[in-house]
Amino acid sequence: MVERGAVRRVVGKAAPLEMDDVDTDQIIPAQFLKVLTRKGLGKYLFYRWRFDEQGRPKEGFVLDRPEFRDAVILVAGRNFGIGSSRENAVWALMDFGIRCVIASSFGDIFYTNSVKNGLLCIRLEEEVLHNLRSRAASGSMVLDIDVERESISLPDGGRPEILAGACRQTVAHRGPRRDRVYSEDVWRGDKEV
Repeated sequence: MVERGAVRRVVGKAAPLEMDDVDTDQIIPAQFLKVLTRKGLGKYLFYRWRFDEQGRPKEGFVLDRPEFRDAVILVAGRNFGIGSSRENAVWALMDFGIRCVIASSFGDIFYTNSVKNGLLCIRLEEEVLHNLRSRAASGSMVLDIDVERESISLPDGGRPEILAGACRQTVAHRGPRRDRVYSEDVWRGDKEV
């Protein structure tokens, strides 16, 4: 199992989340903050978007569609993780299997909690982000995100997108434990390689 905070590379399917201004209450609603353990929080991820008031599954949410069930990368919009400072939002994403969120901007506290817990957050310019999200909509786009090389390799072997210092920012936020960011851990789908 990958040690918390140790992210060097993420390889896996990307799912598009066609929404801006996703707050932490949308990521995990307040009624599930009473859970005392991180394990199992993934079932509450985006709960109000995935389930009705009786707890029955709703149709069509991107992460519940068959082609995205094994996604480990979430390609979101702008202002992902804004709102209250619930670390549970990061835990729910990770317990669900998400290892990386790509967006044009993040809530500051969410970003800090992500770095602290080993969820890779990458900031990309709107145009590049829109292109990735459009390509991810196919349901078959696999990305290879290499933190050390600061690149995202596309499945067709196309020119890698440079991460515009996002990886260096992640290292800078690590503080005294920043050496753990570049561990030997590699995520390929939901398996450690």
